[in-house]
Amino acid sequence: MLRRILLVLALPLLLAACGADNKWASDEAVRSARYTSNEQPSISLLTVIGIPRGEGGHSALLINGSQTVIFDPAGSFEHPRAPERHDVLYGISPQMRNVYIDYHARDLPGERYYVEVDTVPVTREVADAAIRAAEANGPANKAFCANAISAVLRQVPGFQGAPGGFSPIRMRNWFVTVPGVQRTEYRDGDPRLVHGDLLRMKDGSIRTYDR
Repeated sequence: MLRRILLVLALPLLLAACGADNKWASDEAVRSARYTSNEQPSISLLTVIGIPRGEGGHSALLINGSQTVIFDPAGSFEHPRAPERHDVLYGISPQMRNVYIDYHARDLPGERYYVEVDTVPVTREVADAAIRAAEANGPANKAFCANAISAVLRQVPGFQGAPGGFSPIRMRNWFVTVPGVQRTEYRDGDPRLVHGDLLRMKDGSIRTYDR
């Protein structure tokens, strides 16, 4: 209940909106946040899907290569431990990944979304190619999340057939046809998640509420 009260009092999180930004974290912040995983290198498409109509609210890429990042084109997620450069979030540990997913998966009046994570195992070289393409893409304009993801994936071996356009659902429907894909779904209250909600307060500060 407290979680929902805080969400109501905070400024709108704009979960489904793709808002452009032009952030550029310092070299020190990016270097300090760097996270390297021992898990199989992979590329995951994260799709925020509306309930109950099933419309696509947002798309992002979770890339696990020589480091783990999230390419969040025109996204609204912010966290002091995940420095951002032009839509690329660094320092994506398993906990930060779950905070990101939990930020988008919610079931509130007027804000009902779940997150589908579709993961394709790849080589380290392919994952790093995806990271380089994401870093070179630059900040995406508002509502261009799926379009930006398509532009990045088309530069990555094995993903060149990514469809263009602005539909996160169209992107997801294509991505699940990639050989070896593994599908996972997260909803509000999922015990696998951190349940750390990122709040933008009225004074402009960013705070995390952990229940």
